[in-house]
Amino acid sequence: MTHRNPSPTVDIIIELVDRPHRPIILILRQNPPYGWAIPGGFIDYGESAEAAARREASEEVSLKVELVEQFQVYSDPNRDPRQHTMSVVFIATATGEPKAADDAKAVGIFESWRIPTELCFDHDKILREYWRYRHYGIRPGLS
Repeated sequence: MTHRNPSPTVDIIIELVDRPHRPIILILRQNPPYGWAIPGGFIDYGESAEAAARREASEEVSLKVELVEQFQVYSDPNRDPRQHTMSVVFIATATGEPKAADDAKAVGIFESWRIPTELCFDHDKILREYWRYRHYGIRPGLS
C-alpha cells in the first residue's frame, strides 16, 4: 500500500516596510486557479520551508525578503482545488518595488482596507487572521 501525503507549500505575507501603513504584496495568478493570491509555492525536495519562502518571493515578486516569523500552518484538505496541500505561512518584510515574474501575471500592493475580494485558495481566511494578529496581536486558534 502506498501512502499519499499532502504536498508542502509556503505562502509569504510580505510587508513593504518602506511605505506608509506597511502594505502587503499580492500576486494576480497567471495559471488556474485565477485570482489574487499571497506569493508562494511548492517546497522543493531537499529544500527547507524558509529557503522555499525566500526563493518563491524572489521568483514571483522579484524582491529579497527578510523572514520575520512563521505565522501559521494551513492544511485543510480543500484549501487548494488542485490537490491536498499544507502551507507554512511566513510573515516577511521587504523594501523596494515588486515586479511580477514566474507565474505572477501582475503584482498589487494593498493596505488592509483595500484587499481584493477575488482571492484564491484559503487566502481570505489567512489574511483575515493575519490582519487580526497584526492589528490586535491575536494569533489564530487551532481549528
